[in-house]
Amino acid sequence: MLLQIALPVPMYTLFDYAVLPEHLTDGQLPPIGGRVSVPFGRRTLIGMTVAHIAKSDSDVPPDKLKAILAVIDDKPIFDTWLLEFAVWLSGYYHYPLGETIAVMLPSLLNQGKPAFSVTRQWHLTDHAHDETFIQSKISPRAKKQLGDFHLFAEHNGLTDDEYKGLGITAKTLEIFYTKGLIAPHTTTKTTPPATLNEPHLTLNDEQQTALNGIKQAIDDGIYQGFLLNGVTGSGKTEVYLQAIEHALNQGKQALILVPEIGLTPQSQDRFAKRFNAGIITLHSRLNDKERLQGWQSCQDGTAQIIIATRSSLFYPFKNLGLIIIDEAHDLSYKQQDHLRYHACDTALYLGSRQKIPVILGSATPSLEQYKLATDGKLTQYHLTKRAGNATPPQFRLVDMRLGKHYHHGVTGELIHSELSPTTLQTIAQTLQNGHQVMVFLNRRGYAPILLCGACGWQADCVRCSSHLTLHKSTLKKAEHERTSFFHNHLKCHHCGYQVITPTTCPSCHSSNMVHLGQGTSGIYESLHAVFANPQTSEILYPIVQIDRDTVSAKGAWQTLYTTVNTGKPMILVGTQMIAKGHHFDNVALVVVVDADAGFLSPNFRSPEHTAQTIIQVAGRAGRSTIKGQVLIQTYAPDNPLLQDLIRHGYDKFAQDLLKERQQLALPPYSHAVLIQAKHKELQTAKDAINEIASYLPKPYPFVVLAPINAPMVRKNSLYYVQMLILANSRSLLHQVLNDWWYQVVNLPIAKKTAVSIDIDPMGW
Repeated sequence: MLLQIALPVPMYTLFDYAVLPEHLTDGQLPPIGGRVSVPFGRRTLIGMTVAHIAKSDSDVPPDKLKAILAVIDDKPIFDTWLLEFAVWLSGYYHYPLGETIAVMLPSLLNQGKPAFSVTRQWHLTDHAHDETFIQSKISPRAKKQLGDFHLFAEHNGLTDDEYKGLGITAKTLEIFYTKGLIAPHTTTKTTPPATLNEPHLTLNDEQQTALNGIKQAIDDGIYQGFLLNGVTGSGKTEVYLQAIEHALNQGKQALILVPEIGLTPQSQDRFAKRFNAGIITLHSRLNDKERLQGWQSCQDGTAQIIIATRSSLFYPFKNLGLIIIDEAHDLSYKQQDHLRYHACDTALYLGSRQKIPVILGSATPSLEQYKLATDGKLTQYHLTKRAGNATPPQFRLVDMRLGKHYHHGVTGELIHSELSPTTLQTIAQTLQNGHQVMVFLNRRGYAPILLCGACGWQADCVRCSSHLTLHKSTLKKAEHERTSFFHNHLKCHHCGYQVITPTTCPSCHSSNMVHLGQGTSGIYESLHAVFANPQTSEILYPIVQIDRDTVSAKGAWQTLYTTVNTGKPMILVGTQMIAKGHHFDNVALVVVVDADAGFLSPNFRSPEHTAQTIIQVAGRAGRSTIKGQVLIQTYAPDNPLLQDLIRHGYDKFAQDLLKERQQLALPPYSHAVLIQAKHKELQTAKDAINEIASYLPKPYPFVVLAPINAPMVRKNSLYYVQMLILANSRSLLHQVLNDWWYQVVNLPIAKKTAVSIDIDPMGW
């Protein structure tokens, strides 16, 4: 018999390997779903056994067969279901199976580390009760070691982690073990049933109806997809909590996906207040060891509530009973490289195969989710009332054509603010009333464009087809000359290229350098000049900036969140990070600075995403007893899309967009595939796309656009060219892709240009 191994290489095939007698355990082959190390060319790789086959079924000649090098797992780390899941992911997203499995595993497991956590209790051996024996093993001069041993004897029978807490290291335990003083005993982890720390809240009729439907699906042990369509502040989280309680009472695990890492501490705090249970968080900022521990906790069942980002869907749950995807409309649920999966689609498939309910919760569902509900594939529950006595915020358009506010910077220059006088007056009144203000601008940095006022030169990235963003801080000075660069530089937000801001034009040497527009740092300084400057304001209000530049450090978001939750009057300035699911009791005013940009974008999805962002950030206002207000700054107050949104709400806006998409045969009324080629030469990338398109079987019932430039045609010194396929039938599309894509990846031009495929892309 041979092993078929899936290896982490960009090849759409499995590899056959022989098994030597020393690799057998009690005459048994290495298990399917277990890892082995194998020779692959000049390298040694770790792969997963996916099948046992007879030698006669192999296409490899016997004299070419290689044997595996070692068996890593004596029992499967992927059960039958997880292997089937990997095969589905690989097949639907047309990604190599070996690399799909590698994506599903924590990096330490891909390096061959043990997959199963072992809890050991250490006990004194019989000899260790004899003082003479102890003296023969530990010298009286080794006072630290002798002290650790006496401490061990006082606390006989603890685990590695418990002894570590006492100050006895793993190395010391190993020394005692080799000297015959202690011996390990393997124990099985047990998790006590989850209990409530505090009683749940009373639900209104809409919440109770939704909860009853979810609980029924859990009781029946069936799959059912739910769309919990609730306005911001309608109490979706309380429905989640009570549904989780119902699943926990049946001994099941609950998985809650959140779109942003910043939401995981907030969510963990809220869940910990409600439940006394095994709660873990999983996200990309964990180190490799922490990720593996999370993987093992899901596997052995000690993790009862898992709050995580998208990749946790691939973990080996012991008894998963419920999946919740909060803010299900969010773009971050779509993986944009490698295995380009969408967490919502993947979760619905996972739920259907595992027979567990899946809840998609959002105040602004995507058009795809609306259509699934219309087609009866999701059960939709509407939550139209805000929880408690909270009322919906009042929207108001601010016409920016009437003028902007101007102020003088710290060096005396005149700064053109992106805020109107009306906006500043409303902010001042809100602060005087003792409330908080949230200012939203989805553009970080100081200014998006730096140019020469004399010749028109613009600061562009040398690697990308984009402008460099000006980053500077006139309010904070560098502590050292060498760090001054970080307080005044140009940066590309796509490739990371950075350069010191020029003081004169590189083209004409004029000193008339002008920056246009404002980012969050620029808005921060404009607000500081009005509300935190002793020369202009009697009361100095705190201003908190929340974006990637301020929360990149570990624990930074938690610090900011604690500051905001003091409830003191302050101004929060941030990007979309502040628009997602946060609950700040004292925010009474939300300002959307640049509402027009999204409606003017050529991306056909941009109006949908812009409307979602506006509604989401608006929902941060008036979430408790205070009345909320939303100011939307616009140069086009008569824009019919904007008018439709604020007058009739997101549901009506989305239904109108759906009709438009149907007339244009765009997703979700068609199914898209995006093929992309990248190369250092633009023409080579175009030639690759043209050749790839020529291999499509004709006649084909698809709309094919090729070649088309990517929205950013040059990124990090590479050119990106695309091919778009739109099809009415998903099944027919994948039927063609199964054969055609396998041909494509084996073309010499495809290998030369690093071709990739994106199923159900979010834009093109």
